[in-house]
Amino acid sequence: MSFFDDDEPPTRAARPRRPTEARPRGATTGTRARTAAGGGPPGDAQQLMVRRAVALGAAALVLILLIVGVKGCLDSRAQNALKDYNRNAGAIVTDSNDQVSKRLFDLLGGAQTTQPLDLQQNVNQVRVTADEDVKRARALDVPGDMKDAQLALLETLTLRAEGVQKIADQLPNLSGSQADDASSKIAGAMTELLASDVIYSQRVKPFIEQTLDDNGIHGEIVVSSRFFPDTQWLDPGFARQELTGKGGGRRPGGPPAPGTHGHGLLATKVGSSPQTATTLVAGQTNRVPAGSNPSFIVDFQNQGQNDEFDVRVRVSITSSGKPITVEKRVDQTTAGQQSELTIPIGQTPPIGTPVQVTVSVVKVPGEVNLTNNTQNYTVIFSR
Repeated sequence: MSFFDDDEPPTRAARPRRPTEARPRGATTGTRARTAAGGGPPGDAQQLMVRRAVALGAAALVLILLIVGVKGCLDSRAQNALKDYNRNAGAIVTDSNDQVSKRLFDLLGGAQTTQPLDLQQNVNQVRVTADEDVKRARALDVPGDMKDAQLALLETLTLRAEGVQKIADQLPNLSGSQADDASSKIAGAMTELLASDVIYSQRVKPFIEQTLDDNGIHGEIVVSSRFFPDTQWLDPGFARQELTGKGGGRRPGGPPAPGTHGHGLLATKVGSSPQTATTLVAGQTNRVPAGSNPSFIVDFQNQGQNDEFDVRVRVSITSSGKPITVEKRVDQTTAGQQSELTIPIGQTPPIGTPVQVTVSVVKVPGEVNLTNNTQNYTVIFSR
């Protein structure tokens, strides 16, 4: 054994080192903990948020499209309802023009060749059609925006039905002693037909047009209506002449009818009633009790061959003071028939002094003989 072998302690063999586990760069304990707990990396969370945002956006878009679609459907339905109302109302008005107005005035135009009761029956059939038009209008599906138009439409059609009914009611009276009154009532019924045209043109049609325009509806036709054909029907004399062929001494604006014309004064009374009145006598002094407003009762006769219209009777009181003149009119007188007219003078006449009273039936067109139209009386009014 050598020197060195004895003096140097034995050397311990070196233990080999284990390889160290490689750790990802940038990794932390917290990251490993989250990974161990089951969480994903940051990229996964960002993608999840993007997906959620896209889903919400898609849902919002669908909702918007749904709202727009529903609104479009509602708007379309509302517009269609307005168009339907206009077309349905127009159909009723067209029927009123063709099946009521035209038929009515065709019948009235041929009245002279038809018996009054037959004419009444035919006109009543027209009235049934007019009533049906009212019922059809009441049954319309009326959009809220058309309520004003609907009210005016019902008024229009109701006036027409009522006017036709009133005309039919009076037709049998044209052949009797009530002819004058019947003619006046028929002319009055004609004013309802004229009024229906005014209401339609000034209310119904403008309301419908404005409502369609307000709702963006253009190009729709709103039916016009002219039910009443001739304003001459408003004159009782014209109505009687057209319906009976009798009378018609003068049509508005026209010349007198052939034949004689005129009136004759029969008698004049003064008093509050025909039963207690004092009859005046020409050529003598008549003493009459005076009231605060005495009335003259004038009897006269149509002595011509024609009915006369707008006949005026005039009373004048002349004294030393200002003359008193009053006048009253009669719509129509019948050929050969007598009439009685009461004319209040509207004031107290001169008391206790003779006055001249002149009573006249004013000349009518075509009248030639005026010798029996006027009478003068001397009267003393006393208390």
